[in-house]
Amino acid sequence: MPIYPPDIEAEIRFLTPEEGGRHTTGPFRLPSAVLLRGHDWDALQEYPDVEWVHPGETARTLLWFLSPDAHLGRVHVGMEFEVREGARVVGRGQITKILNLAESAERVRKKQ
Repeated sequence: MPIYPPDIEAEIRFLTPEEGGRHTTGPFRLPSAVLLRGHDWDALQEYPDVEWVHPGETARTLLWFLSPDAHLGRVHVGMEFEVREGARVVGRGQITKILNLAESAERVRKKQ
């Protein structure tokens, strides 16, 4: 995982196959596309409380945005989002904490 602290914490519920989620029966690590504010954004994800997440389960998730400056001041606790794998929605989440987003955005700005 990244060497920097995560940008946000969220809770994500991963859809079952009957809900349109993944059809695999075993555990899996999940994709990195997050539909937020009407756009797909790449975010690294880590599930600190579990090694694997199965369809139908809910997990606390730490996210690192690949473009944190695009989210500063535009995301908030309680904001809902979708987790996608290509065009398929495989999970629905809600932001529970803003952690280090401002620091990440500043780090990106200094590199530009």
